[in-house]
Amino acid sequence: MSSTPDQPSRPEPNEPNVKEDGTPNESIALKHAGRAGFLGAMFLMATSAIGPGFLTQTTTFTVTLGAAFAFAILVSVIVDIAIQLNIWRIIGISGRRAQDLANSVLPGAGFLLAALDVFGGLVFNIGNVAGTSLGLEALFGLDVRIGGVISAAFAIAVFLVRRAGVAMDRVVVVLGVVMLALTTYVAFSSSPPVGDALIKSVTVSSETLNWLAITTLIGGTVGGYIVYAGAHRMVDNGVRGVENVREITRASVLGIAITAVMRVTLFLAILGVVASGATIDEGNPTASAFNAALGETGKIVFGAVIWSAAITSVIGASYTSTSFLKVFGGWVTTWERWVVVGFSVVSTALFLILGAEPVRLLIFAGAFNGLILPVGLGLLLWVAWRRRDLIDGYRYPLWLVLIGSAAWLLTIYIGYKSLTGLGELF
Repeated sequence: MSSTPDQPSRPEPNEPNVKEDGTPNESIALKHAGRAGFLGAMFLMATSAIGPGFLTQTTTFTVTLGAAFAFAILVSVIVDIAIQLNIWRIIGISGRRAQDLANSVLPGAGFLLAALDVFGGLVFNIGNVAGTSLGLEALFGLDVRIGGVISAAFAIAVFLVRRAGVAMDRVVVVLGVVMLALTTYVAFSSSPPVGDALIKSVTVSSETLNWLAITTLIGGTVGGYIVYAGAHRMVDNGVRGVENVREITRASVLGIAITAVMRVTLFLAILGVVASGATIDEGNPTASAFNAALGETGKIVFGAVIWSAAITSVIGASYTSTSFLKVFGGWVTTWERWVVVGFSVVSTALFLILGAEPVRLLIFAGAFNGLILPVGLGLLLWVAWRRRDLIDGYRYPLWLVLIGSAAWLLTIYIGYKSLTGLGELF
């Protein structure tokens, strides 16, 4: 519709970045900031989950179960979505971090949740630093200790740049895309039996129903600090409130989808190698599989993939663990970047002290993080069900509470299995 000089025209769908008087168009700036905030949060969640343990778990189960592993992947993705839909929505609408909500439900519970997540994040981060060292060893032949220190220095540099938040978001997005692209290349090269995998992904049988695989995948994808990484980043990016609930829901699902795509792509890449009859080295199964698929090039691709996976997990663990420390006082917020740097330094120092392959510690970390998941999820579901005052009076959908509760019951089983694992470890 045309307008007269006396009647201002209706804004066009594609508004200019500046107004007619030359000042910035704030509505456009807010839209762009929101999109960037969601993108950074999605990839931080996904890349926090995709670490050295993720690669090793996926490879090991594929070698053991073959195409039947597809069913475990599908079930775990469905459960992961149910959990993330609830956690992102509750934290996003309230605009408060998980530990603060937990303290509002049960005084002291937030401090306990923060302590558990920070300890679990620290232990996992030692393994993440070890993963970066393996990547640089494969790429450049560097000693694993030197590679770990160089990688930690890279992560610290990201946190110390002037606009650290923007730099972190961009690094995890770029390296996330690199991981997906390289793993897809391996998958095409290995020529996996995709049809067999598709059939077994929806076939319930004694062959496909492997609870150990399902619980391990769920714990590795949304266990410990990982489940809160994206939601906390979203809130820190200023994206919060009931008005953003649709975008929050979409971002939570897309975050899990990115992780799922990486899991499926890696599964298919390894499945093709297994189906060809190649022998997989149990000491370093992922590197062995990549080498079988691509020859000498496989070593380089493996190095790039595991370094990208590990360094983004170092960034995610350091950032998210620090976000939990904020419950202990305002000083953490004031000195946030230095606290994050300190967390990375401590993780690297422990890696150097404990050795390049702290396998026993990684097993402990996986089991311990399985214990944390039901604690935090249960408290947040209580907020959704009984504490509408903490979520701006929002009427929380019953179906979300129900699927979240079903997932919570499963996490209790995961916690039980984790306790069993700790008992066997010690």
